[in-house]
Amino acid sequence: MTRTTPERPADVEALFPELSGHRRTGTRLHPRKGFAEPHQSSVAGPFLWPADEPWPVCRAVHEKGRGHLLTDVRLRRRIRDEAWRRDPRRGPSGKEAEVLDGLRESGLHVPELRTADPIPLLAAVQLFTRDVPDLIGPSGHDLLQVLWCPFEAHGPDRTMDVMLTWRRSEEVTEILTAIPEPTVVGRAECVPEPCVLDPEQVVEHESIELLSEESRQRIEAWEEELLDAAEERGTEREAGEEYELSYQGDLSIPPGWKVGGFATWGLTGPARIDCSCGSPMRPLLTVSDREWDGGSLSWVPLEDRETMRTAGASDPTGVYVGRGLMRVFTCPVDPSHPHRLNFQ
Repeated sequence: MTRTTPERPADVEALFPELSGHRRTGTRLHPRKGFAEPHQSSVAGPFLWPADEPWPVCRAVHEKGRGHLLTDVRLRRRIRDEAWRRDPRRGPSGKEAEVLDGLRESGLHVPELRTADPIPLLAAVQLFTRDVPDLIGPSGHDLLQVLWCPFEAHGPDRTMDVMLTWRRSEEVTEILTAIPEPTVVGRAECVPEPCVLDPEQVVEHESIELLSEESRQRIEAWEEELLDAAEERGTEREAGEEYELSYQGDLSIPPGWKVGGFATWGLTGPARIDCSCGSPMRPLLTVSDREWDGGSLSWVPLEDRETMRTAGASDPTGVYVGRGLMRVFTCPVDPSHPHRLNFQ
């Protein structure tokens, strides 16, 4: 199904013409639970991976036998999803609840697995340039495959380890059918659910924190005017979106998984991300814990309006890494340069 972002509740460039110099396109991926084919863009595979190419592994030294069994993570999600579809108000049945209670949450499942042993990376997302207009990679490459280690245990900040693989899809003739997977994962939220994608290109405007002081003041004054007008009319907070309307929440950067566009800096404040070559890097991929919440309802696709409050509707991938937001930055001069991660 095609996903359609509603028209913005205000024409931001008509209100603030200078913002035409702070616009950029991004592609909302709109992941929804479902199973794709290897020649399709997707979350969690299956990947168009050559049969004669080794599957990547994590060789970093960290505990790998303690955590959650991958099979348990998927069984737990399947039971809950089936219960929600059956009756969102009741939850799992008695028998299903017994199965859930019998699953171990976290523990040492593979004691013989040493900290330096290699474990397979998880297939995270596969993107074809034909589907994603803002996906720009090395010349001649039309496919990006993103894999990661399911343990937040890498580097001094104890974060994710993400691998990017660019390839020419036409060169893949025989496909790897049995993709290796780790037995144990650090957190269930590091495991993406299989999802199909409905990419949609939208126009974004830069975060208010990176605009000029004059622009920020004008925008803030406009928001105050909206608030005052709503209060004068006695508009209740729940009665309409006008009371909630804001530049950052409704007119700037959409939430959810996306490619390209701008980055938000709600947690840390703006940070410059530079490549090893010195060039300012741009966000390639944004991985988010949800596509909407109470503060971003104007971005809910038209096709999801009737079901947007259904359990699990806004977080189909099941992914929550960092504090809910991970961005992969790449070099616009040479996308083959090493990428960098940023968490919010």
